[in-house]
Amino acid sequence: MAEVKLDAKIRTDFGKGAARSLRREDMVPAVIYGHGAEPKHIAIHNHALMMALKTPNALIRLDVDGTSELVIPKAVQREAIRGFLVHVDFLAVKKGEKVTVEVPIHVEGDLAPGANLLEHLLNTLPLEAEATHIPESVTVSVAGLDAGDSVHAKDITLPSGSALAIDEETVVLQVVAAQAEAPAAEGDESAEG
Repeated sequence: MAEVKLDAKIRTDFGKGAARSLRREDMVPAVIYGHGAEPKHIAIHNHALMMALKTPNALIRLDVDGTSELVIPKAVQREAIRGFLVHVDFLAVKKGEKVTVEVPIHVEGDLAPGANLLEHLLNTLPLEAEATHIPESVTVSVAGLDAGDSVHAKDITLPSGSALAIDEETVVLQVVAAQAEAPAAEGDESAEG
């Protein structure tokens, strides 16, 4: 995964008013946590951060007033209606350090013929991976699965250097038989009128 480089500045004003003022300047308030250090309150240009966050588990190198910080996004808050960034929490990481992240699950292949439905019990898979080698996604093949079949976490081929961060017996996907609606009885038609 490539790192994204962004510029940030330390912020000294806190609270709703200060955050609103930053947003009017097209900046996003953020905080860097980790490694037992005091949290750093920063501000980042909105558009650049929004583009960086389009990649899940983006590895970001922040230039904070002359010092370089390697971070991953931990919590992203967006405005409910318009979806613009309100606040971001970052976790400081180091090369070689293991982190737990949620990685998107991509499904490929066709189910066995018949009226079957694929039910996603998990859309993301919790993995432990090196901070500088976080996989963008995991791929699961459902080719030939029939009603009653399921895919457990242990059945998924993980990228090298990654390990499951959940119980290996957790069901991730399952195939269920589609339920056909029973035709309405003729006596029910009079009740509708």
